[in-house]
Amino acid sequence: MKDTFNLLVKTDFPPIKRAQLETLQVNLGYLCNQQCLHCHVDASPRRKEIMTAETIVDVLDFLKQKNIKKLDLTGGAPEMNPEFFFLVRQARDMGVHVIDRCNLTVLSEPGHQNTASFLADNRVEIIASMPCYLEENVDAQRGKGVFGRSIEGLRLLNQQGYGIHEHLPLNLVYNPQGINLPPSQYELEPAYKKELKQRFDITFNHLYTITNMPIKRFGSTLLSKGLFDEYMHLLKTSYSKENLSGVMCRTTLSVDWQGYVYDCDFNQMLELPAGLSTSKKHIKDLGMRNLNGRDIAIMDHCYGCTAGRGSSCGGSLQ
Repeated sequence: MKDTFNLLVKTDFPPIKRAQLETLQVNLGYLCNQQCLHCHVDASPRRKEIMTAETIVDVLDFLKQKNIKKLDLTGGAPEMNPEFFFLVRQARDMGVHVIDRCNLTVLSEPGHQNTASFLADNRVEIIASMPCYLEENVDAQRGKGVFGRSIEGLRLLNQQGYGIHEHLPLNLVYNPQGINLPPSQYELEPAYKKELKQRFDITFNHLYTITNMPIKRFGSTLLSKGLFDEYMHLLKTSYSKENLSGVMCRTTLSVDWQGYVYDCDFNQMLELPAGLSTSKKHIKDLGMRNLNGRDIAIMDHCYGCTAGRGSSCGGSLQ
């Protein structure tokens, strides 16, 4: 796989600093039952890296020490970590709002038949990847048969009350294909709701549009097709200063499967330690250290979060 790291190091992206820490985003491992073209984590069924029970205890201790009230679980497929259920229960017992970034197809994997009901019982918010409401587009991006299994997953979640009851939010994620910025999520959402309701009787709460980042698998694809420079030009010329104050790295701390911390999920994949540090810091060593006002590590990929209407784990910024 071709690496874009050296092409991103030199940057004129403006410096940014941390605000109050609100969300801990934890990557439970790179193991996934899918292998999507746009995946910046390079997750797949072949990956073996998963967070251990010991590190999960470190995560829970940090949540308690910092009084963090939002835990965002990602992967890979976070549900494929055997400790996923323990972590969710413990966090919910602490009064923490838990988000599961679910790929939907994992819900029909062997051994996961009860995962949807577990998520509902623990009132876990679900943010699910659904890059299009058309089968051809989804299968092209995520693999043959993924669309059909995703529809099954959404129906299962609706049966549990997701997207219907206020305490069970179900939000979908759109990623563009090719070298394009996402359209307005506020304009695209009604189309999603109409198509999924009319064709499959599926309901959900909100649609989030997220820009593809020029790193890992997507970055390698850009290089292989000779499109990397064109895509970077699009991101840079679409930069919007108004998005700078809302980027997720200001209020979110990212934790990798080994427990090391980063300013965001993308920096984690590039192995850029949090702040301007030259060495990685483990979550158990942060203690009561105040991160407010600290520098955020930046490279050219940061333009991906500030281009157009902006992009974050919670969708567009405008």
